[in-house]
Amino acid sequence: MQKRRLGRLGPEVPPIMLGGNVYGWTLNEDESLRQLDRAVALGLNFIDTADVYSRWAPGHRGGESESIIGKWFARSGKRKDVILATKVGMDMGDGKKGLSGKYIEEAVEASLRRLQTDYIDLYQAHSDDELIRQEETLGAFNKLVQSGKVRYIGASNYVGARLAKAIDLSREKGWAEYVSIQPHYNLLERATFERDLLPVVKKYELGVIPYFSLAAGFLTGKYRRGSDTSGAARGGMVKKYFNDHGFAVVDALHDVAARHNATAAQVALAWLLAQPGVTAPIASATSDQHLDDLVAATELRLTEQDRRELNEVSTAVAA
Repeated sequence: MQKRRLGRLGPEVPPIMLGGNVYGWTLNEDESLRQLDRAVALGLNFIDTADVYSRWAPGHRGGESESIIGKWFARSGKRKDVILATKVGMDMGDGKKGLSGKYIEEAVEASLRRLQTDYIDLYQAHSDDELIRQEETLGAFNKLVQSGKVRYIGASNYVGARLAKAIDLSREKGWAEYVSIQPHYNLLERATFERDLLPVVKKYELGVIPYFSLAAGFLTGKYRRGSDTSGAARGGMVKKYFNDHGFAVVDALHDVAARHNATAAQVALAWLLAQPGVTAPIASATSDQHLDDLVAATELRLTEQDRRELNEVSTAVAA
């Protein structure tokens, strides 16, 4: 599988980042371990998780995804074969949240224990924390890089101005700087990234690893007009797309997919891969077919007509 550089300073990575938020949530432990075996064998060795995954599920406390990945590392012995990304900052309960230097030091140790590793390839601020001075946050991240516990740092859910300020500060101090941004970006969520973040991405040559690349599953085409989403794990997330714009985009995906003997999911990911600045869309899988879709998306080359059709139908959503 052809690799891409994660921004100017980051490592070479596959063009799809495997989402680990499903581990211990919609995939049980045994299924998750089996998927990790197969995914890495297929070349999908760039894996995204976070300390908070999957605290939202009933009976969960957070750390479930990291713990499963850690068990897989211990069982498989393939830690060095994986580019591992995790995140810090979301509410873990009991006051454990944010980006203070003290909390980052505590949180990284907890993540390392769960992951059964002594280093994290890409450690990301899960969300900006405007209550803490960026100098404190970046100083703590820099210490982790200097110690070898973290190789690269990245940001998620930052606005363009704050992201640019963080990088400028790191450069001024001679510290490790964010090599990537993890934004919400897909065919139905274009405006924020393209207007606010893309100029910063281009200026600082950042890597981009979009989350919700398939709009919580809506862009796979599995939902139809009038579908009942009440029993779906992500049903609440996709209901906002149940409108003329949303289904027009899905219809266009099916039209393009038919021309390539592909699936709507493959086309939606291939569209992202062709967008300026994008390095590796994040997508999770709950079946072997989903994994095969991710691999196939890296090989799908959309024509100029395909891209034009998808851009036009989604422009109204982006406006």
